[in-house]
Amino acid sequence: MSNDHDKAASLRAQHVPGQPVVLPNAWDAASARAIERAGFPAVATSSAAIAECLGHPDGEQAPVAEMLAAAARTARSVAVPVTVDFERGYRLAPAELVERFAATGAVGLNLEDSDPATRELVDPDEQAAFLAAVRAEAVAAGVDLVINARVDAFVRATAPPEVTLASAIERANRYLGAGADCAYPIGANEPPVIRTLAAEIAGPVNVGLGLQSPLTVDDLAALGVARVTFGPGLQRQVYAAFERETLPALRRAR
Repeated sequence: MSNDHDKAASLRAQHVPGQPVVLPNAWDAASARAIERAGFPAVATSSAAIAECLGHPDGEQAPVAEMLAAAARTARSVAVPVTVDFERGYRLAPAELVERFAATGAVGLNLEDSDPATRELVDPDEQAAFLAAVRAEAVAAGVDLVINARVDAFVRATAPPEVTLASAIERANRYLGAGADCAYPIGANEPPVIRTLAAEIAGPVNVGLGLQSPLTVDDLAALGVARVTFGPGLQRQVYAAFERETLPALRRAR
């Protein structure tokens, strides 16, 4: 079992602090091809957006076989590297996760540190051990995976902001030490917080950019970010325009 090491190396090399790789999130093969045609060097997916297309809620409620099949269709549809939002691994053991994921042709994946069922943070020791096991199984199988460790401290926060920030930094560094390539503190959206994360996390940092955010990609670059993603926001924008503009125009044309 192996995957495309050149694509994995290319994706990993694109994570440069201060010169972030911008990864619009696709939701199917057609949107992935559009992203590639627009000149982006890689494609990310959104679990929420894909689950929506498959008729399931987000949060690992879509069958894993359907999510893997969607990942495979996306990876086959483009020549650039594909990285997949794989939630917390759909309860697959590390060896099975690596085997089944590698078969899709995607070379990167997000793995988050909260339980989709309970929406509670996983103990950082447990998550670090999980990521280390995924990395070890990948190495043993000859698979090069670019692991983006999602840190959910902000979106599951119950502590004061300064405690949450410290927790996010600690978790991110633990996960990078366990073998992750990039840390994704989802929900970080204030410039001072992002600057601190980029300075104190010992590896590339991914920040999610909302379409209504006052920040720009250039702003995030100046803060030291290495990767910018958009989650399901692009799909929702497209569908909202379809519902708000296209469908009413068709009704008026009858």
